[in-house]
Amino acid sequence: MAKKRVAVLISGRGSNLLALIEAAKQRSYPAEISLVLSNRAEAAGLSHARSAGIETAIIDHTVHGTDRQAFEEAMQKRLVERDIELVCLAGFMRLLTPWFVGRWQEQLLNIHPALLPAFKGLDTHRRALAAGVKIHGASVHFVVPEMDSGPVIVQGAVPVQEDDDAETLAARVLQIEHQIYPQGLALVARGRVKTVNGRCIIDGGHPAAGALIVPEPNNGRLTTEDR
Repeated sequence: MAKKRVAVLISGRGSNLLALIEAAKQRSYPAEISLVLSNRAEAAGLSHARSAGIETAIIDHTVHGTDRQAFEEAMQKRLVERDIELVCLAGFMRLLTPWFVGRWQEQLLNIHPALLPAFKGLDTHRRALAAGVKIHGASVHFVVPEMDSGPVIVQGAVPVQEDDDAETLAARVLQIEHQIYPQGLALVARGRVKTVNGRCIIDGGHPAAGALIVPEPNNGRLTTEDR
């Protein structure tokens, strides 16, 4: 089976992009990162792509002012030109319109730093701590027009420790993000994911079959250097 051609959209440091690039180096991995596109020329993640010999593109959203669809049409043109089959958002800080999302239905993935449907939106780690949850994590999901509301493909859970702050919890969640995003993309690229009644089914089995990572509790501390 030919590898799926993937574009990764970024706006910043691209740590999840790097995780996808590393996974795609494996001969058995079912996808190849064919394009990294950023709306910001200064995005640090572009250097990861260039170091790996991956084509990059910069499409500045500010050129289009408030016309979000015009910006997305420029992105769409580049994606079509490069025969892209799947798109992964990795810290892409632009809200996408229904126009764009509709053209990539069940081919557009995102990673969110929370166990959806809990804690949609921003500042998830601080909100999780304020809510007093004992388990936190990250979710890979298909993108739909409503923010952080698409069917969940795979999730990873981490324990919340008593002395956590938002920074230490974010660092622990980021490590699980780097595990589950390559896994989620591989499941979709292999055609193992289908959506039934708004839920992702893996290989026709139970919705969560093979799609949950729960690491052993780790009493160690991660710092921002681990991000």
